[in-house]
Amino acid sequence: MSVQVGKAAPYATAWPALAKPHDNDWAIFRYSNGDALLVLLAGVHAALVLNFPYFPIIALGLWWNSNTVAHYFIHRPFFRAGFLNVVFSLFLSLLLGIPQTLWRERHLAHHAGKAWHFRLTARLATEMLLIAGLWGLLLWLDTRFFLLTYLPAYATGLGLCWIHGYYEHARGTVSHYGRTYNFFFLNDGYHVEHHAHPSEHWTRLPRWVDPEANVSRWPAVLRWLDIPFLETLEKLVLRSKTLQRFVLQRHEAAFRRLLPNLPPVRTVAVVGGGLFPRTLLILEGLLPEARIVVIDRSAANIGTARSLVNGDATFIHETYAPQLVEDVDLVIFPLSFIGDRDSIYRSPPARAVLIHDWLWRKRGQSAIVSVFLLKRLNLVKP
Repeated sequence: MSVQVGKAAPYATAWPALAKPHDNDWAIFRYSNGDALLVLLAGVHAALVLNFPYFPIIALGLWWNSNTVAHYFIHRPFFRAGFLNVVFSLFLSLLLGIPQTLWRERHLAHHAGKAWHFRLTARLATEMLLIAGLWGLLLWLDTRFFLLTYLPAYATGLGLCWIHGYYEHARGTVSHYGRTYNFFFLNDGYHVEHHAHPSEHWTRLPRWVDPEANVSRWPAVLRWLDIPFLETLEKLVLRSKTLQRFVLQRHEAAFRRLLPNLPPVRTVAVVGGGLFPRTLLILEGLLPEARIVVIDRSAANIGTARSLVNGDATFIHETYAPQLVEDVDLVIFPLSFIGDRDSIYRSPPARAVLIHDWLWRKRGQSAIVSVFLLKRLNLVKP
């Protein structure tokens, strides 16, 4: 089961030197000279495409630029001089193969919550003609490259953009506060903050972090790993007694290794313990005297779990919130938890917290559940 929750930790911008606006009326850049970085990066992108016109460079470059440089240019055109903004828009249109006027109007309609309608203007027509001319030239100069490399890479880049945009909003607007991602993607992860302040400069988005924001541990393009993928695996386990025995054995072994490190446990809260309730089944054997509460926002999953357990656990049909576990000795979070997992590691909400996590995310005291499942169990305490 997945849990939609937000507890965002404040995070200083990765670009502090660029966050200061200037007050020089003669400056080329409208808001900050730091926007020169975005122009420079767009130039680097173009140089890479020209010198290394390979499938991944074209596809990944289109996706990266569309969600960073081009996206921020839509909201805050970089230059004071209007003609420079027109020139840069034409440059991005040719580089990405996407008319920037079209992209801008469609995107701003999304922010306004309005339906977008195609509207042909002179500027849009110019951008479309330039793209058509470039594509015609590529087709004439190197038909094989255009048909077998450029177009498939272009389609892949657009597909990545679609995945990115879809999972930014699939369950409401969601942010991702990973430092590495926000460094290389120029604070694109601050999406809740961007929607709340769409005209804010990209360097200042971290200043608007909402403590109640919906957050995900995954960048948008990888967010499909959170819910459908993990829930699909859970449903497969439900259909196979062999898989159930394997999953229970591997998880029980990890719990047993960490059990001696726990404080006395009288009450346990299992977050997202529905569907196949492996944690509940294991704890009923390992901690028979403890009172166990399962917190799950899916009534269907709770119904499934009730049919598989024999104990007297209490089921709460709620979305996880810290106040639900204030008086609990042990809280257990699932791998499919959607929220600021790092904040739980930093500030555990109980005397002991067990967190199911990916194999490569070792925190605190830890036990590997299964290399095959790519999973480990981490124990943290305040």
